Formats: sequence, structure tokens, C-alpha cells
Amino acid sequence: MNAKILIVLGLAAVAAADSDEFRGYSVPQGSFESYEPSDGKYDFNWAVNHPESGNDFGHQATHDGDNTQGSYYVQLPDGRRQTVTYYVDGDNGYIADVKYDGEARYPDSYESSFETVEAPRYTPPQRRYFDSNESK
Repeated sequence: MNAKILIVLGLAAVAAADSDEFRGYSVPQGSFESYEPSDGKYDFNWAVNHPESGNDFGHQATHDGDNTQGSYYVQLPDGRRQTVTYYVDGDNGYIADVKYDGEARYPDSYESSFETVEAPRYTPPQRRYFDSNESK
């Protein structure tokens, strides 16, 4: 009998917890048609320089109303540094100027970094016959 009461009380608790009044959800009130975006303003700058791993990159940008400009850079695997300076011009969109500093360096040969190892040779398996008197 006690088990039946516990089951009924458990089901009632689950049903009560499932109702919308406990979730805190409701239909949004008011009108969103009068929303006017504000002219955001921001200015940021960050950089990473970790010589042990070769990571060297960063970004800086400013935005004020319709004026957005900035630059970012990255150390490329070939040793050059790529720098992109950009601005956003209303009707013309994103305008970028890309520059490279340094000279690209490549290894002499891809194969020179590996030892020459003789390729394994294939030999077919040897046939082995068992004598019926011999144990396997």
C-alpha cells in the first residue's frame, strides 16, 4: 500500500514540475518593430608570440558607427609574415591590403630529411608437409 502511495505522489510531483508555470517561460510581450540598433563602438587588440612553437599572430580593430578598420598578421610556415590591413567602406564593403615581409624559405628537398631504408622484400611462404604419423 505504501508503494502505491509513493508512486502516486511521485507521478504528481513529475506532473507539477512539467507545468509551464514552474519553467518561467512566457510569450514575449510588446512589439519589437520599434527596435533601433545603436551605433556600437569597440576597440580591441590581442597578440600571441610563442617562439618555441613558432606561433606569432595578432589582430587589432576599431569600430565607431559606420567606420571599421583594423589589421591582423600571422607568421607563415615558409618564414614570411603576412599582414592584412583592412577597412569597411559602407557601399564598397570590405577592402583589404595584403603585404608579405621576409623571404619564403623552403627545405632543399623533402626526401633529404629521411633516412634511406631498403624496402622489405617479399618472399612467399615455405610449404610444409606433415606426416600423418607426426603430431601437429
